[in-house]
Amino acid sequence: MIWASEILVSALILIGAFFLLVGSFGLVKLPDLMRRLHAPTKSTTLGIGSLLIASMLYFALLRGAASLHELMISVFLFLTAPIAAHMIAKAYLLRSRSLHKSLPRPADGGEWATYPRRADGADAGAKAKRMPDGG
Repeated sequence: MIWASEILVSALILIGAFFLLVGSFGLVKLPDLMRRLHAPTKSTTLGIGSLLIASMLYFALLRGAASLHELMISVFLFLTAPIAAHMIAKAYLLRSRSLHKSLPRPADGGEWATYPRRADGADAGAKAKRMPDGG
């Protein structure tokens, strides 16, 4: 039974290492921020999750001591990674002038929530449009 536990923990470590490698490679090689954003938020989160599950199983099955620290880390990771990715993507949308021009307008002729209109009719994203970001 111990060898089955060791194989399970080893497999989870290898799976986690693979996802971390793929996420790191995607972060380096993908061309722009919006594509690069998926690498650390998707595959790296799965890699860390797999490593944390392997650690929990190692201590529970092979050491006989339950460890809840990894569970708390996993919950924090899975709650904060999507929020951080959303905030980074929103900041990118607000800064990129060319991306704002290429977005289709909503069907009702209004504005997207990212670029709300102010009461005076001016575009609230105008400050972001004037930023010299090269885009």
